[in-house]
Amino acid sequence: MQIWVDADACPVVIKDMLFRAARRVSVTVTLVANQFLRVPPSPLIRTIQVPAGADAADDLIAERVQVGDLVITADIPLAAAVLQKNAHALDPRGNWYSAGTIEERLRMRAMLDQLRGSGIDTGGPSAFSARDTKTFAGELDRWLLRHAPRPVPPSSAPGDTSAPDGDPQGPHEG
Repeated sequence: MQIWVDADACPVVIKDMLFRAARRVSVTVTLVANQFLRVPPSPLIRTIQVPAGADAADDLIAERVQVGDLVITADIPLAAAVLQKNAHALDPRGNWYSAGTIEERLRMRAMLDQLRGSGIDTGGPSAFSARDTKTFAGELDRWLLRHAPRPVPPSSAPGDTSAPDGDPQGPHEG
């Protein structure tokens, strides 16, 4: 399980949150972008720079995402491709894409594209806010609680036959 980030348009505050989450729960975060990205040094944080192109980052993520992975994206067609692969998709504002709503979102996007193409100003999304950051943080934390690998406590490691007091034979009478 890993987290993929459609990083070209992802807010910096969300990327920083993902970097902290990578370290906290030992999950790999891979950022994909058309440009060079500066990230903290960590074996858990990777970047992939793709050639310039409208959907180059989206195409790479859609190709490489695996069942159970999480993709952070505001791109609805990418989210649809992710859901087709039985992975999870979350936008940077903390809204989940789902099989039940993705078709409607694709239709709405197509309609807005058509209106813009005919010269109608449809506006854009509202400015990214502190509330968006908080919503994303809550959804990410809930997802990580359900899906992140859990470290095995040392006392319950497979093959460990020692008793709680450290004696490999367990408690005994002398």
